Amino acid sequence: MTLRLCKITTTALSFLYLLVVVFNNLTDPNSNYQFVRHVLSMDTTFPGNTLMYRSIHAPFLHKAFYATIIGWEALCCALIGAGTLRLWKARNLPPPEWRRAKGLASLGLTAGLVQWYFAFMAVGGEWFLMWQSKIWNGQDAAFRLFAFMGLSLLFLNQPDE
Repeated sequence: MTLRLCKITTTALSFLYLLVVVFNNLTDPNSNYQFVRHVLSMDTTFPGNTLMYRSIHAPFLHKAFYATIIGWEALCCALIGAGTLRLWKARNLPPPEWRRAKGLASLGLTAGLVQWYFAFMAVGGEWFLMWQSKIWNGQDAAFRLFAFMGLSLLFLNQPDE
């Protein structure tokens, strides 16, 4: 039972974190919008880099990217939150039902991994060369979130019977 409660707690932390992220993005949209705008514009990458053809300067595309990020974060948050609730309800059930209850939280955590690894580290970090920016570089934060959610996913799915 203790291990199940630890798994529920760890999963709930991802839900609570994403809840705050989505809340912040909805109540102070300009802060992170500026981040997205600068990354897509590639305006703080190394001077004279030959990959500037990738930059996007259309504000409506910046807003579309940003809305997609917030939407994906909200989806992850909802899946992990519903998954945490499902885990809580299954905490006293026999092992087969407990294992089945892990599905929704696992899906939400995996969706979070996709966002932090693909959207932030691959697309933002490599395609738009975010790693070159000293000001608008979110790769360290993205890696921390990827690592935390990845460890949470692995921990959740470890056998505990």
